[in-house]
Amino acid sequence: MLDIKVLGTGCANCIKLENLVKEVVSEKNISANIEKVTNRDKFMDYGVMITPGLVVNGKVLSSGKIPTKSTLEHWLKEIK
Repeated sequence: MLDIKVLGTGCANCIKLENLVKEVVSEKNISANIEKVTNRDKFMDYGVMITPGLVVNGKVLSSGKIPTKSTLEHWLKEIK
């Protein structure tokens, strides 16, 4: 099971990334625990300075941007 964290304060892009992650996980039947992290102090634990941030199994995959759906699918399949 993947441990996915979406880092963000609740801005439009953070919400878009969270929804995209949920969509891909659902469509591809990926077993994952998705957590929304809104505490700014936790962002620093991952070295994320610009949100939204995406962390999968403790590894930062993106920061400050929303990956395309195909890119996100590729990342999650590779890690799975």
